[in-house]
Amino acid sequence: MTSLSPRPARKAVIPVAGMGTRFLPATKAVPKELLPVVDRPALQYIVEEAARAGLPEVLMVTGRNKAAIEDFFDRHPELETALEKKGDDSRLASVHESTDVAQVHFVRQGEAKGLGHAVLQAAAFVGDEPFAVLLGDDLIDARDHLLEQMLAVQAEHGGSVIALLDVGRENIDKYGAVAVEPGASPAAGGDEVVRVTGLVEKPPVDEAPSSLAIIGRYVLSASVFDVLRETAPGRGGEIQLTDALATLVERGEPVHGVVFSGRRYDTGDRLDYLKAVVRLASERDDLGEPFREFLRNFVADLPDEGASSS
Repeated sequence: MTSLSPRPARKAVIPVAGMGTRFLPATKAVPKELLPVVDRPALQYIVEEAARAGLPEVLMVTGRNKAAIEDFFDRHPELETALEKKGDDSRLASVHESTDVAQVHFVRQGEAKGLGHAVLQAAAFVGDEPFAVLLGDDLIDARDHLLEQMLAVQAEHGGSVIALLDVGRENIDKYGAVAVEPGASPAAGGDEVVRVTGLVEKPPVDEAPSSLAIIGRYVLSASVFDVLRETAPGRGGEIQLTDALATLVERGEPVHGVVFSGRRYDTGDRLDYLKAVVRLASERDDLGEPFREFLRNFVADLPDEGASSS
């Protein structure tokens, strides 16, 4: 029987303990989550998404060399005073946005043992309520209310809800993959909702149960913590959240998926990071028009593929 949650989710967890090796040497000194997407850190977009979805309390699971993240979401009285004296109201407002968007808390992971282990560090913060997990590498366009849809599905069905994306069978070995029941129903925002019957982390292409990949948004029941405590290290020697969700499915707890059809930017990949910057900058009210004109001229001047640029 489907059990409804006794209360709606109010808290979000954002794991930020990764080393960001794909962006070295920049991330030698700067956390990858603070790399700018136009003029705001990628992490600020994520926190704003949580707040917009009605999750006012955010826990960041950090690690070593991540103190800059705490500094970013803290007040900076000297900078604020300087901007006030200059009368620079627009920049002062942008500084306040990062500190006022949500109530942000921090906990150290201590040892990097995988995403499941990072989520487990949030047990005391979350308690017995459902909660959201947002991965900082995935930016969801603010016009696409994926998290809001997932929260609505969890409130209706109970259990846990994961975000899914059809990445094509040829790419599924890079992701956690799911098996689903035939048939789907629309969510509040129009994306399909499926019942998940199995999960596997980064399967070989010929063994994948489908081409539906898990992307970086979850709404989880608190029962996942007990499972994570029992979950042995899996792929890569890490405690995988996917493995814990598979156990929940085996035990009969409902796990649903929202098949996302909107705009997603993967800022954990260098090429996709650049695409995200270009796409978001080109749509900005303050930058979009001149930037689009630059892009048109730049592309028009590109040499044909294979031609010499000299």
